[in-house]
Amino acid sequence: MVNVIGLGYIGLPTALMLASHGVKVIGTDYSNELINTLNAGKTTFQENGLDKLFADAVSTGIEFSTEYQVTDTYIVSVPTPYDKFSKKIDAYYVIAAIKSIMNVCPNGATVVIESTVSPGTIDKQIRPIIEKNGFKLNKDIYLVHAPERIIPGNMVYELLHNNRTIGADDQAIGERIKALYAQFCQGEIVVTDIKTAEMTKVVENTYRAVNIAFANELAKICRHDNMDVYEIIKICNMHPRVNILQPGPGVGGHCISVDPWFLVGDYPSLAKVIDESMRTNDGMPDFVLNRIYEIMKEKGMIDTNRIGLYGLTYKENVDDMRESPTLQLLESQERHLATGLKVYDPFITKEVVCNQYYDLDSFLENIDMVVIMVKHDEIKENLNKLSNKVVLDCHNIIKLPGVYHI
Repeated sequence: MVNVIGLGYIGLPTALMLASHGVKVIGTDYSNELINTLNAGKTTFQENGLDKLFADAVSTGIEFSTEYQVTDTYIVSVPTPYDKFSKKIDAYYVIAAIKSIMNVCPNGATVVIESTVSPGTIDKQIRPIIEKNGFKLNKDIYLVHAPERIIPGNMVYELLHNNRTIGADDQAIGERIKALYAQFCQGEIVVTDIKTAEMTKVVENTYRAVNIAFANELAKICRHDNMDVYEIIKICNMHPRVNILQPGPGVGGHCISVDPWFLVGDYPSLAKVIDESMRTNDGMPDFVLNRIYEIMKEKGMIDTNRIGLYGLTYKENVDDMRESPTLQLLESQERHLATGLKVYDPFITKEVVCNQYYDLDSFLENIDMVVIMVKHDEIKENLNKLSNKVVLDCHNIIKLPGVYHI
């Protein structure tokens, strides 16, 4: 039996996937509300294919509980934020989960940490806690790091098809955990050491963050001299060895906007390019806010209550708002003692910000300018409704004259 600890955006799909492929699974989370929702037969967030996966897992007997279980295999999938001052990882949730596991696990248990951690975290923060509690590593408890690589909006497909990395002290234990994941994973599974596994996941997300930052910085340069960044990128990408990404209003989610900071925090004198890249990406919501001000000034608009932000989630067609650029923009607005921007997102049905709308038509009726922060399919399918609006398109999805861009 596998006890999956943490039933959020990563832990829940992992637990369901294992159960639907014949593994006995009990999912554990500290939230009574979340467990009650799952036990009532409902999923806790929207995701393509998740409801069917949930139904399949329930039919095979998956259970959900707030209690840690006595078993031989644990998978820890809890959040790993970073300290916004030191930029170092905050491993509090992982440490708390490990401590709770030690209260119930039998000798010989294997603990798989799926949570993304900075290189050296397991050596510096996890091993000492285990040893302090009287357990002998690689005898009483075996440690494995198996970072996930899935993205909201395509989680079920990527769980099945993405390659995976397994980091372990003991090759035989690594192979055993590889066999566990291979029950559903059709991609290649590589077994290596723990620190290498830690580093590879952080590097993957850092690589993406740096490339996004290049596109965002290019957008700022082009805006300074009134050049068309999208035309420039299109022409540059005709070169066989150039592949520049598209700029956007910021970077969100719990991976690309967080993980690279781990390297900055741990290697501050070395991670200079990473540091500047993250600052560039983090500065994009402010850049968009300033762009709104420029357009308002050009159009003679003075009432911020007539400005609307389309999209609250960090990416299109999901309900995940973690590190959302829109939320960052609204925080920046408050710091400048300004209020009034209206907000709407078709995937967010509960009130999370002031001046939030729940219907596209009523949202558009009450604004003169719309800022497309998220390229949900809904807005792409209703571009005709923007014909009488001032539009700031942060994703270059509207190919019409008169539309503003970042």
